[in-house]
Amino acid sequence: GGQALIEGILMRGPEKQAIVVRDQEGNLVEKVEELRLIKDRHPVLGWPFIRGVVNFCVSMYTGVTALMYSAEFYPEDDEPEEPSRFEKWLDEKLGSEKAMAFCTTLAVIVGMAFSVALFILLPTALTGLIRLVWPQMPLWVQAVVEGVMKVAIFLCYLWLCSRTKEMRRVFSYHGAEHKAIYCYENGLELTVENVKKQPRHHPRCGTSFLFVVIVVSIFLSIVIFTPLQIKNTLLRMVLHLVLLPIIVGVTYEFNRYVGGHDNPLTNFLARPGLWMQNFTTNEPDDSMIEVAIEAMKRVIPKEKGKDRW
Repeated sequence: GGQALIEGILMRGPEKQAIVVRDQEGNLVEKVEELRLIKDRHPVLGWPFIRGVVNFCVSMYTGVTALMYSAEFYPEDDEPEEPSRFEKWLDEKLGSEKAMAFCTTLAVIVGMAFSVALFILLPTALTGLIRLVWPQMPLWVQAVVEGVMKVAIFLCYLWLCSRTKEMRRVFSYHGAEHKAIYCYENGLELTVENVKKQPRHHPRCGTSFLFVVIVVSIFLSIVIFTPLQIKNTLLRMVLHLVLLPIIVGVTYEFNRYVGGHDNPLTNFLARPGLWMQNFTTNEPDDSMIEVAIEAMKRVIPKEKGKDRW
């Protein structure tokens, strides 16, 4: 799998991770690292339903780190910005590497908190306000309204992101990443022409993952909150937070199964998530495909079959 960056792509294989960025001079800059999987040190973290939460957190951290790396090639100002007093204090206390790790971790926590607040807690709070106006609202109606709000907010967020010029280019790199992965999975030579012919929607995409997280949370709201007659808005929000690791674990296994099988059932289950990728993937140009190909080549394992799911 991989991730689109600022004028670049992060690609992860079974043994290596590669970041390829096209700099302002048009050159391809590569950063390849050996992967050290946490499940190799702690096997229990690789168990089904546990690995989903672990992989999600690791992917968030890795993605933010890669995004910050790609942003260094495209500074907003030509002149380097003077470090703030807080940044200087961090460098003095932790050193540059630990300070960077701290900032990345903080960015991941803030990003995850924002996502949970926007897509999970906000709809719950809004339906709680509706209950103040309509105290006799059936719980199943509240669950349905809450679910509709979750999907609506998610779609609006994706639509707004897709309207900005910068994100349109990132989403084009996202399409290039998917096409390159499909080309490799189909056993074709990694050339611009072969990659260009591939679809830009992939069932293992993070967009599909987030959408299924929302769908699973809606389902659990109906089957848990309604029978237990949970009306209190604050309690519903707390329970959503408690259930979130379970939801992420279930969703990961669902996406893993759907992405690893090709039959009428899995194709049907994948359709809603694939449709969502119309917002987050665009058709790439040849230069973007070249970046995706280079990133893919750097992570292909030497041992045949090492990349099998």
